[in-house]
Amino acid sequence: MAPPAPHRWRRTPWPPRPLTVGDVHHGPPGPSPLETYTMAPPAPHRWRRTPWPPRPLTVGDVHHGPPGPSPLETYTMAPPAPHRWRRTPWPPRPLTVGDVHHGPPGPSPLETYTMAPPAPHRWRRTPWPPRPLTVGDVHHGPPGPSPLETYTMAPPAPHRWRRTPWPPRPLTVGDVHHGPPGPSPLETYTMAPPAPHRWRRTPSPARPGPVPAPARAARMGSGAVTALGGAGLPVPSTRGLTVPLRRACNRGVKLWASAFGGEIKSIAAKYSGSQLLQKKYKEYEKDVAIEEIDGLQLVKKLAKNMEEMFHKKSEAVRRLVEAAEDAYLKHEFDADLQYEYFNAVLINERDEEGNYLELGKEFILVPNDHFNNLPVNISLSDVQVPTNMYNKDPAIVNGVYWSESLNKVFVDNFDRDPSLIWQYFGSAKGFFRQYPGIKWEPDENGVIAFDCRNRKWYIQAATSPKDVVILVDVSGSMKGLRLTIAKQTVSSILDTLGDDDFFNIIAYNEELHYVEPCLNGTLVQADRANKEHFREHLDKLFAKGIGMLDIALNEAFNMLNEFNHTGQGSICSQAIMLITDGAVDTYDTIFAKYNWPDRKVRIFTYLIGREAAFADNLKWMACANKGFFTQISTLADVQENVMEYLHVLSRPKVIDQEHDVVWTEAYIDSTRSKGILLGVVGTDVPVKELLKTIPKYKDVLQERIITGGTNIMQCSWLGIHGYAFAITNNGYILTHPELRPLYEEGKKRRKPNYSSVDLSEVEWEDRDDVLRNAMVNRKTGKFSMEVKKTVDKGKRVLVMTNDYYYTDIKGTPFSLGVALSRGHGKYFFRGNVTVEEGLHDLEHPDVSLADEWSYCNTDLHPEHRQMTQLEAIKRYLTGKEPLLQCDKELIQEVLFDAVVSAPIEAYWTSLALNKSENSDKGVEVAFLGTRTGLSRINLFVGPEQLTNQDFLTAEDKENIFNADHFPLWYRRAAEQIPGSFVYSIPFSTETANKSNVVTASTAIQLLDDRKSPVVAAVGIQMKLEFFQRKFWTASRQCASLDGRCAISCDDETINCYLIDNNGFILVSEDYQQTGYFFGEVEGAVMNKLLTMGSFKRITLYDYQAMCRTNKESSDSAHSLLDPYNAFFAAVKWIMTELVLFLVEFNLCSWWHSDLTAKAQRLKQTLEPCDTEYPAFVSERTIKETTGNIACDDCFKSFVIQQIPSSNLFMVVVDNECFCDSIPPITMAPIEIRYILLFTNWSQRDSRCKY
Repeated sequence: MAPPAPHRWRRTPWPPRPLTVGDVHHGPPGPSPLETYTMAPPAPHRWRRTPWPPRPLTVGDVHHGPPGPSPLETYTMAPPAPHRWRRTPWPPRPLTVGDVHHGPPGPSPLETYTMAPPAPHRWRRTPWPPRPLTVGDVHHGPPGPSPLETYTMAPPAPHRWRRTPWPPRPLTVGDVHHGPPGPSPLETYTMAPPAPHRWRRTPSPARPGPVPAPARAARMGSGAVTALGGAGLPVPSTRGLTVPLRRACNRGVKLWASAFGGEIKSIAAKYSGSQLLQKKYKEYEKDVAIEEIDGLQLVKKLAKNMEEMFHKKSEAVRRLVEAAEDAYLKHEFDADLQYEYFNAVLINERDEEGNYLELGKEFILVPNDHFNNLPVNISLSDVQVPTNMYNKDPAIVNGVYWSESLNKVFVDNFDRDPSLIWQYFGSAKGFFRQYPGIKWEPDENGVIAFDCRNRKWYIQAATSPKDVVILVDVSGSMKGLRLTIAKQTVSSILDTLGDDDFFNIIAYNEELHYVEPCLNGTLVQADRANKEHFREHLDKLFAKGIGMLDIALNEAFNMLNEFNHTGQGSICSQAIMLITDGAVDTYDTIFAKYNWPDRKVRIFTYLIGREAAFADNLKWMACANKGFFTQISTLADVQENVMEYLHVLSRPKVIDQEHDVVWTEAYIDSTRSKGILLGVVGTDVPVKELLKTIPKYKDVLQERIITGGTNIMQCSWLGIHGYAFAITNNGYILTHPELRPLYEEGKKRRKPNYSSVDLSEVEWEDRDDVLRNAMVNRKTGKFSMEVKKTVDKGKRVLVMTNDYYYTDIKGTPFSLGVALSRGHGKYFFRGNVTVEEGLHDLEHPDVSLADEWSYCNTDLHPEHRQMTQLEAIKRYLTGKEPLLQCDKELIQEVLFDAVVSAPIEAYWTSLALNKSENSDKGVEVAFLGTRTGLSRINLFVGPEQLTNQDFLTAEDKENIFNADHFPLWYRRAAEQIPGSFVYSIPFSTETANKSNVVTASTAIQLLDDRKSPVVAAVGIQMKLEFFQRKFWTASRQCASLDGRCAISCDDETINCYLIDNNGFILVSEDYQQTGYFFGEVEGAVMNKLLTMGSFKRITLYDYQAMCRTNKESSDSAHSLLDPYNAFFAAVKWIMTELVLFLVEFNLCSWWHSDLTAKAQRLKQTLEPCDTEYPAFVSERTIKETTGNIACDDCFKSFVIQQIPSSNLFMVVVDNECFCDSIPPITMAPIEIRYILLFTNWSQRDSRCKY
């Protein structure tokens, strides 16, 4: 045998060099002149089943079971002790079961042989009959006691382990310890030293004599056939780390981890200056006051500030309302009025001769940073008219003319409140006046589909919440184009319904057919998802049979009555929308039964087609029930005719002169008039205004969220992970840091459902909707739960406990919430330094402040808008800008942090000037950030030499202070054990060099307990190559006195990795694996780590995801706003009607299907979806672990060791055993699909969910 590791082999060429101790002979079987041992059969304890009856047993046959022949097996077991023995001297102490003697050879009166360490299962071939026994010989006779052997092996598996509690019971024979001999404080196993095999005594005394000895064959590779006593047995390979080698590996890995951890921490601490900064904050410990945040008082104060802001904005809207009403009353309609107005589409457009187009005069546009740097005219408004409307229609021209008086109010409002952005007037006639004036660009088809009357803000402001039942005639007379118009009419009605409305759709002929059978007999909320679901089912309607309207009306009235009595729904307006090509009766008996005399349900009738035979009946039904009648002949008529019902529903609000301001999740609107709806006026407020009352909210797309605030709150009050959020009365998010309205980063596309994201979709850990229901019901209180917050593009997760505080915002339908993380997140401190000291240290060029934080309000006056926050603070403190409104408390804390952190600048400078330091320029950047948003940066290389040019710039949103979160390196360091560093590499994006650096950061705490706030974080960024070189250098260290290592990462038999606490690879022998998840590379090992509890899987959900799907698309854009499509549809319908009497409906069907057939093709698109995906996090209490994995034909061993003072782990994996049968573990998201379950189409089932 080749000591010391009998399970590992090294292949050498043949003939080999002269053999020495440790070499292994891989030539033909037989003795070698230099090497007396060859490899034993790879696994003598593997078996192969063969059919019965077997051949007669011979010496060397092995039976897996009790001694003796077996009716099911063809082999018998070799005498239970196939181990070699050596003679020992006497006198030893009296031997007992399990004793092993390791002294010099010699006879013994009681014990002839003991086990020969360290590898008892290696063999050497000897002739038969054997020569007299010598050291190493083994007897392979028949089962049972032997005259020459006194011991046999204790079956069946001496290398299996048994878990015992800690501290373990006293060791007895058979106990096994996984680690060094003796008890261990970290392991729950014990071992019987020094040989891992157990023995049992047999009754025969020892006598000298010849015994047969088996052959020891050379290794022939995995699964080689080895001869035992002449019988060819195929034995699978048992590759894997042997016990001595595993011990050497364990010792080596621990040494490597310790060496690398000490080296890299020394570098990180030295160049970041963490110890210096910690010392400076400690010096001020006695001068600061630590306070606990009162969450309820904080949320009430924020709500009060928002209430004041909303009131201020609503006053601007009321001034617009009054101005619009006065202008209308003074105007007399003139059908012949000619008026040149600024058309938003035509302004600044010229014809071929260079002349301005009609309605397209010169309109001065200047980029303005207050309006997202868009070219605008802050002196005038302009007018947008939908493409499907004539822009010189007398009604439009007269409306544009009298609404010109709003220009003065627009400008006056903006002067009074410079935080305002867009102000507008949406006319009931369809035109849209917007301030400041801006040019509108049509889409690629030359169409502007925007119609203000279809917008949610217009509908919600113009009407009250309503319950609607839509009845669609699907009798035989509705075939062809009529059914197409009817479906489009239903779709347009759905467009006019908002989140406060409830609806259902019933198709009728001689029977009733609910469009969604699962939802019969009830109404559903008109949110985006429900409306889209019903639209999909509209395509399944087809016309046949006879129309029985009386059955449909009875069903609709009963449904509305029952739904109203439940207290659900809008509890306001109710309406029935009837879409048919005629009615044979007025059905007054039904109306008398259900609706008269109160007429609480309005009836709106839509006559489809040109026939007027049944028009009188439909008109009577509408007028008798306070509704409206209209006739729709073509697809082009649909939209304008559907909008008429809104004017009817708006009458009560107009007549009653309701002055209530209507708030939506997108706009702030109000409406008032005297009998006629003039339109809707409103204003938009950017999200950045909300940041002044709600700290740390994501500023996305400047969405039209109702925001504002005159008092500015400290972001530091909410802590590192804290945030504030607001929702509507429907539970939809107004503001939340997890709201992601955009997709395809770079293209900035809005998700279709971004404005209807529910609170339960971002705070999904609240499975019972306790928080959501309390806020929807406008309550005040507190709620706590464990949350899983994702960071770093959703690939990492932080598990913490949040306390939620919530209350309502008076005068609005909104509720406000604040989330504070427990521990350091619930405490803040106040420091105190003089203004002179602070100003002096703010002057350093390396100091910067978070520009998205509001230290001073620079929006109130135009001359302040170009200032940075740092410039504003300096001018405010020096008295140069007395009109600036600043937060004195926050500025005081900024001055304190500037003074305390100032010495680190000189420290960094001394390191940079010392040429002997950082000679290889491995460390490139040192940085610092404090709880007040103050940052300092020092470069150890030139800016042009930086590996990551975007780091700590405005393009690197994750790593700078912004409106909704602290930097990523700050947040992760805060959750690390104090004094340790957290290391990570940026995930690769479009910029290839992002993965060529390593970031290290650590948190600075004021006190040494959980009640201490994290006052700052410091760190460095270094080259990945520099970081990896330090690792490989450490992995070559050896504890051996002679300098010869038993194992190292240079060996081809093992793979070495460095992974972080989330399982991502920082160092690998294959450089391309850097940044990969460890489970994708070593799936078997990662699976074992999860099973052992070294890592744990955390399941996360994304309810704002976008999934790729194959969708049918058309080459023709069938837009209702395209006049050519509308004209073509009308001509087609007329020609169809002319030949209808000849071929009944056949020609109609052929014509319709042929000419409107779309060129269908599959197109991959992104659609909103819900996904589930995993994240992984290490268990902090586990410092080191070893394991074996049973693969197909081998055992794969690994060792994992934590790197001290870091979030890193070193993993050493056996490279000779391949576990291809165990699949890799990935972090790929899986789409969640929902299924509607129901058993009966005619009645609603309790399992129906949508």
